[in-house]
Formats: sequence, C-alpha cells, structure tokens
Amino acid sequence: MIIHLKPSTSDIKLQTILGRIQYDTSLPVYSFRNDSKVVVAFGTADFNPIEMFGDDVIEIFNFDTQYQLCSKEYDTAPVVISDGGLEVGSPAGSLLICGPCAVESREQMDRVCQLIVNNGLKVLRAGCFKPRTSIYSFQGLGKKGIDILKEMRDKYSLLIATEVCEPSQIDEVLQVADIVQVGAKSMYDYELLRLCTQIDQPVILKRHYAARLEEFAQMADMLMSKGKQNIILCERGIRTFETATRFTLDLGAVVWIKNHLRLPVIVDPSHAFGMEYGVIPLAKAAMALGADGVMVEAHPEPERAMSDSKQQLTLEQMQRLINELKPIAKAVNKTLV
Repeated sequence: MIIHLKPSTSDIKLQTILGRIQYDTSLPVYSFRNDSKVVVAFGTADFNPIEMFGDDVIEIFNFDTQYQLCSKEYDTAPVVISDGGLEVGSPAGSLLICGPCAVESREQMDRVCQLIVNNGLKVLRAGCFKPRTSIYSFQGLGKKGIDILKEMRDKYSLLIATEVCEPSQIDEVLQVADIVQVGAKSMYDYELLRLCTQIDQPVILKRHYAARLEEFAQMADMLMSKGKQNIILCERGIRTFETATRFTLDLGAVVWIKNHLRLPVIVDPSHAFGMEYGVIPLAKAAMALGADGVMVEAHPEPERAMSDSKQQLTLEQMQRLINELKPIAKAVNKTLV
C-alpha cells in the first residue's frame, strides 16, 4: 500500500501514525518527503488509512505485488534522470556508456577518452575496485585508479561511471563518480544499497545473474523506499543451462521492465556474452528493442587487458559499433548520446 499525504503533515503526526501502523501490522513502514507530498509505503494491510491520517490523505494505492514504488501501476510516468546534460529514460535519447573493464594506466584511459569525445559521447565507464572470483586475479588499482579517473574527467569534461563494491569504498568512489554502479554481485548487498540511497548521484543497479525480474524490481523498490528516484536498471545476463556463452542475455527482461516498471533500463552485452564477437550484435539488438542505453567494454589493447580481456572491444570495433548504433537509434526515434 502507498499513501500520499499533504506536505503540511507534521513530522510528529507522521511518526506517531507510522509507529501505530508498524505496531498493528508488524510490517516495516517507509516514508519520504518530496516537493508536493509525503509518500508512505508498506505491505498489504487491512485497515482504512483515512481513519488514521484523516484530512492529510491525498490518495491511496493498493497493490498485490511486492514491488510498488517502481511500478507503473503506481505511476505511469517514466523516471527521467537529468545529469550533466544527459537525459536517461527520456523518449528521445539512448545512452551509450563505454570504456575499459578496469583503469590500468593513464595512457590507456587517454586513448579511450579521445574516442568518446571524438564521437560526441559523454560517459566513461571504468572500474577502480574489481573484486574477482579468484583472489589471485587483478583486483583493480583502487585509489590510484580514482586519481586517474579524476584527471580524465577534468581533461575531457566527461561524466564518470564507476563501481562501488562495498560500503567502505563509497567515500573514495564519490570523489570521482558522476554515476555510481552497483555490480551484479552486490545487488543483494542491503547495507550498500542503503548507503546508495543517501547519495545524490544516479545509481546503476545491475541485475544479479540468478535474480528473477520480480527480485530485481524489489531491490529497486528498496532504493526508492528511501526517496531515491534516479535509478538506472541494467540487464547484464543471467545464468542458465547454456555454457557456450558467459551468461544468457535476457532481452525479454527489457520488454518486461518497459511494460511493468517506470525506471530506465540499459543493457550490458559485454558481461552477458563474455566474448567480443557477440557484443556488437547484442548491443544493436538492445538498441532496436528500445532500451534506454547500452554499456560496453572497450580497451586499446584487449589482449593485454588485466581483466575481462576476451569480452572487450578494440577501439576500432568500438568505433564500428558507434557508427552502426546511430541509424538504429534513429529508426526507433532516439538519438545516441
């Protein structure tokens, strides 16, 4: 259930009634204020909110699902995220985020940034913290990588998308991140998600490779229950019986999200397919499907990359992808940004 209250509702009255709801129902209750109303959200309960809140009630929404705030059943208007001149989720634009899996050197990042700027794009992706399945693999440059990204942002006036992997990293990541990425392995990290509700930057929430779409939506609702709106969902492949590819890219998830949720959704074909030859076709399919963007890994010398070398495009391949995405975006009434 979601209740909209008048913005004039006092904090004392709000907290008193929220405590009563929690006492009567044993359900957790969430509330936040925006410019026009107070939003109260909790699970399905059998009581009349007007008896509790009286004239403060503006409207009431009842739901059968366990995701509410991100649902189109609650609000049909899509969430549009404006950041640094970008509009993610708008009908007109389709975002292309590209860059290497990990920051490795200034020379590497310079070459990638030049490609991005020369094509009029605005967002660079690169990881500084890389928790790998094998503890013997490259784990990222950490603080040194943050410093390199700062230089690139200042030099090329780009927006930076980079991952935070655990709560202890958030302060360092926020020194440079214009967009904070929560990786697939962290989708269920409740403490990290709670910290992300307290930051101003947009958050890319990647789908865990074993998560059902309902669970993905529930994690988005967790962010939204604290008042955070600027969330970008990312489909990056799920684990199935198939072993020929790294994961199975669920393009049907994009269709489901577009029909049921009001948050923008982008697609990461690099992590889904796991080999460079599949990245370009899947990126084009996602664009044609109407995704709000794609996120692709590219490296000046993929064969020498310290992580995910097989799935990263060369800069020449990245240029080809950009050239081939532009007419597809135009065909679905979007512009590549």
